[in-house]
Amino acid sequence: MSFGEHTSKGIIGSKGDTLSGRKIILCITGSVAAIKSPEIARELMRLGADVFTVMTPMAQKIVHPYMMEWSTGNPVVTELTGWIEHVTLAGEHPDSADLVLVAPSTANTIGKAAAAIDDTPVTTLLTTAIGAGIPIIIAPAMHASMYKHPFVIENIRRLQSIGVEVLMPRLEEEKAKIPGTEEIVSAVVSKLSKKGDMNGLKVLITAGPTREFLDGFRYISNPSSGKMGVAIAEEALRRGAEVTLIYGPGTAIPPAGISVVRVVSTEEMLDAVVNALRNSKQDIAFLTAAASDYGAVDRTMIKTLSGMERWRLELKPLPKIIELVKKTDPNVYLVGFKAEYDVSDEELVEKATDRMREADMDLVVANDVARENVGFGTDTNEVFIINREGSVTHIPLTSKTDIARNLCALVKEKIDQGATGKR
Repeated sequence: MSFGEHTSKGIIGSKGDTLSGRKIILCITGSVAAIKSPEIARELMRLGADVFTVMTPMAQKIVHPYMMEWSTGNPVVTELTGWIEHVTLAGEHPDSADLVLVAPSTANTIGKAAAAIDDTPVTTLLTTAIGAGIPIIIAPAMHASMYKHPFVIENIRRLQSIGVEVLMPRLEEEKAKIPGTEEIVSAVVSKLSKKGDMNGLKVLITAGPTREFLDGFRYISNPSSGKMGVAIAEEALRRGAEVTLIYGPGTAIPPAGISVVRVVSTEEMLDAVVNALRNSKQDIAFLTAAASDYGAVDRTMIKTLSGMERWRLELKPLPKIIELVKKTDPNVYLVGFKAEYDVSDEELVEKATDRMREADMDLVVANDVARENVGFGTDTNEVFIINREGSVTHIPLTSKTDIARNLCALVKEKIDQGATGKR
């Protein structure tokens, strides 16, 4: 009996079109981490993917196939029949899958895949996909002692040597736990984005706050979460760029597939930016970080006694990172961010334009953090984008993901028109 399209497919594309038109095969094996598989499937769908599930017999004892059928809106392969499901899904033909994701994968399945042993629907599909050249990502989950077995490590290396991507598990509580859903989804996006319109470009991003310590315990900082910078990193990665994120102590989780340089202070962030520009030529720099403007003149790394009547602090201005970017590399296309508090649209644009000229930016993104659901820690933002020619683009309140998409498209358009950053 057919009821038409499954209602679960209504979530496809609800978070964006990053994976629109992509067919992904989610293989599930007999690890207790299989309870995360429905969540993984639906997050992939929310980015536009059509997800099909293949399960081993042991996986079916942990998560029922009905659950995966509900999660994906597609029939679940639990055995191979005359429909030759492994070839239908992952053979060499135009309707084959774009990617195979094994999440979770047991040590048993990893060993069988490395040896081309085909005794479950998952291992047979993997052999077929490897032979057909379909991209494969494996997310292991097992006890830590199993993961440390020399032959398990060797089997992982064998798979990596033929192009299979293996996501490193989190070693916690004596277990090699499956990576988080966001990390797995980011790895899929990265794998399927190698031929985007930013392919071949190097993108440098700063994100998050910095901390300036007053003593061994206390510091000056701000509420920046790093969400805007991480959203740009995700979008640039999706478009195929090689991304370096210089990240202060923010709360947003960077995507897998990028280089992350962790910093704490403004001076550490400055040093990391200069090193990246000098040692690895960058094409674009997005400076989204809310770096501290002031630090202590005298800092003693002890615990200041509590209960004092008064604690006088003397602060000094810190270097402006953005002002040193073009001095280090005049050719980088520089995008800066300017935050103001409780100003009119006209004043916001005027202040941002002045700052763009002072710091020799090519583009500046301005927002007013006093406005509702705008700025620090939120998932949304409202921005004005101003370029050197005086053109202003207003993006009303929307998700930071959407702003990142619009901003990257605008920057890419400028670069295609011949803008190199050099003036």
